Amino acid sequence: MLLSDLEESKILPIVVGSFEAQGIISALKGQEYQRPMTYDLIKTLCETLDGEIVEIFINDVKDDIFYARIHMLDHNDEFVEIDARPSDAIALALRFDAPIFINFQLIEFTCDYEDLIDEQK
Repeated sequence: MLLSDLEESKILPIVVGSFEAQGIISALKGQEYQRPMTYDLIKTLCETLDGEIVEIFINDVKDDIFYARIHMLDHNDEFVEIDARPSDAIALALRFDAPIFINFQLIEFTCDYEDLIDEQK
C-alpha cells in the first residue's frame, strides 16, 4: 500500500496482507457484499453502539513494522484510543470517511512522489 500526502509529494509504503488489501480496495471502490465483511461488521457495531472513528494515526515503526492508533468517540462522546495494524485502521477509516495521519517522526520512511514515478518509467 502506498500512502500519499494531500500534495502528492511524499509516499509512505506499507506492506499489507491480501485480506487487508481487499478490505481497503472494497472500501475505495464502494463495493457491497451480500454478507458483511469484517470491516463492515465492525463499522455496523460501532454505529449500533453510537461510536464513531474520527481519525487514524500511523504513529510508530519498530523492526520495519508500522503501528497505528484508532481515535474514536464512544457512545458518551468520550475519546477512546485503540491499538491497530495500519491496514486494519485504514480499512476502517475509509468506511468512516475519517482522516489518516502519520506521526512526523515517520517522515524518514517516506520517499518523494517524483522519485517513485521516475522509477516506474
